[in-house]
Amino acid sequence: MRDPSEDELLDLTQQLLESIATADWETYQDLCDPGLTCFEPESCGHLVQGLEFHRFYFDLGAADGPRTTTMSSPKVRLMGDAAIVTYVRLVQSINEAGSPVTSHYEETRIWQMHHGKWQHVHFHRSPC
Repeated sequence: MRDPSEDELLDLTQQLLESIATADWETYQDLCDPGLTCFEPESCGHLVQGLEFHRFYFDLGAADGPRTTTMSSPKVRLMGDAAIVTYVRLVQSINEAGSPVTSHYEETRIWQMHHGKWQHVHFHRSPC
């Protein structure tokens, strides 16, 4: 039987991914700690700290056309007031030729309980 916190963390992670897909800065900012850190392809191997780097992409707006985001094989590991959520993110969209395509990324997201609320504090994202 799964701990209720695991379901909550999976729901929060899905909300986070949907906020990214729809360029919903308010939701993203609410879910993330202001000191969020990450390694991701866009940072070219550099550790990014804070939210401003990410805001640039949100300010560009959501991508045109339909888009579906799925967490494949998610796993949650609770460690006291912190948790690790790992999965492969599948993003289905339509390319310029009008054909459906799926991109995929291996992602690790770290959440920390702070004043009774889970906050996203670090992530690592790699293309598959």
